[in-house]
Amino acid sequence: MGDGHGHDHGHDDHGHAGHGVSADADRRWLTLALGLIGVFMAGEVVVGLIARSLALLSDAAHMLTDAGAIALALVAMRLAARPPKGGYTFGLKRAEILSAQANGLTMILLGVWLTVEAVRRLIDPPAVAGGLVLATALAGIAVNLAAAWAMSRANRASLNVEGAFQHVVNDLFAFIAAALAGLVILLTGFSRADPIATLVVVALMFKAGYGLIRASGRIFLEAAPTGIDPPALGAQLAGVPDVVEVHDLHVWEITSGEPALSAHVLVAEGRDCHAVRAGIQDLLRRDYRITHSTLQVDHADALAAPDHPDGADPHCEDPHGVSYRASAAGAPPAPR
Repeated sequence: MGDGHGHDHGHDDHGHAGHGVSADADRRWLTLALGLIGVFMAGEVVVGLIARSLALLSDAAHMLTDAGAIALALVAMRLAARPPKGGYTFGLKRAEILSAQANGLTMILLGVWLTVEAVRRLIDPPAVAGGLVLATALAGIAVNLAAAWAMSRANRASLNVEGAFQHVVNDLFAFIAAALAGLVILLTGFSRADPIATLVVVALMFKAGYGLIRASGRIFLEAAPTGIDPPALGAQLAGVPDVVEVHDLHVWEITSGEPALSAHVLVAEGRDCHAVRAGIQDLLRRDYRITHSTLQVDHADALAAPDHPDGADPHCEDPHGVSYRASAAGAPPAPR
């Protein structure tokens, strides 16, 4: 930084080793879950048709989306692992977020179809073989417990993996509901228990699907990560010793669990810009787990040019968002 007045762009290494699960391990666990679900799904379709059970057929349809969700997650993981190249300066990390959004959307659409079919069967319930429903549902519970256990071993901090996991967990609930419906039908002959169980599962699907769409949408819109309050963060950065002002503050997620930040920091005249930058990056890493930061650091006096008598920053004539000042943060630069 020439004369202490240039720009300083700080980058920290951000391997994110804290997740504790390797991508290869994630792929192995997801592949195991995919195999379990695929084999069982084929048998469930046959039994559902024989038993004339909407609950079982809806479970089979849900398992098909489970298989698709896991396969999509595996493809997205492959794409996300590719290094940055050409115009994709972050690589294809957000392929995982596309996968999560697709998983949430399929859950919503499948839920709409099942709702229509369940209402139709409530009005005109067909005869349902309760014994077959109960036996198949109990087997499905065992298979989905095994699949959910396998997927829980993967890194669920990834919204991509979490999306596929939510599919499997909702399918587990669906089998529990189907088992209860089969038991009721077997004991009482009340066939409407089958579509009622389906509607219970649909409510859970809507909740999980909405959650995935909302979380992935926040990342695509580059909203601040959940748990980080940008105004509070800006005030905290402005309170760092020797900082006069912080503006153009942006904090977002590159992909799930990988937050990033950029900001323009003005430092008091005669103070060490390099030390301020290092102090801010330590604060971000310690308090917010932000290890990917880009900071433009300047001396405040260097920006008060003759054509800017009010001391405005010629580099940021239209700053984005709020400007955070040391006086507002209650921590003005300490005198030497």
